[in-house]
Amino acid sequence: MQIVSLISLWFIPALIGFILLYGTYKRVPTYESFVEGGKDGIKIAISIIPFLVGMLVAISIFRASGALEFFLDMIRPLFTAIGIPPDVVPLAIIRPISGNAALGMTSDLIAEHGPDSLIGRMASVIQGSTDTTFYVLTVYFGAVGIKKMGDALKVGLLADLAGFIAAIVIVLIVFGG
Repeated sequence: MQIVSLISLWFIPALIGFILLYGTYKRVPTYESFVEGGKDGIKIAISIIPFLVGMLVAISIFRASGALEFFLDMIRPLFTAIGIPPDVVPLAIIRPISGNAALGMTSDLIAEHGPDSLIGRMASVIQGSTDTTFYVLTVYFGAVGIKKMGDALKVGLLADLAGFIAAIVIVLIVFGG
């Protein structure tokens, strides 16, 4: 176990050192390349701010308006009928939209039901099995100027649905229902 800790402690510094030494060996101006990369990073960060702010405002409006609760109240009976705990449904809906909101919901579910409960385990597996699709599309596609993202959105949401279903099924199989 100490060897793994030692490797994890020194891996990143060793990798950076290797890159610097290899760049110097190949006669690449490493410091200048680093500074240019930093400049490009700042330009990209500034260019994605409008997309990020727009997405965060839209999420806040969706939650504050009560639309999320209304939608959840409509589909809750369906999930109860097929054996999925209704408490994890909001997490499955919010996870593709906002990672921070989903993490907060997961923390609340674990605090309320316990980390070893079926709901706590489902929430944890859902958190790790799905992605923040809308965030990824907004920020990364916006950063490179891609405007048409309909197919990527469909595939991303389909992957989130598959992750949600797989998380539910696997937790029910492994930990019982």
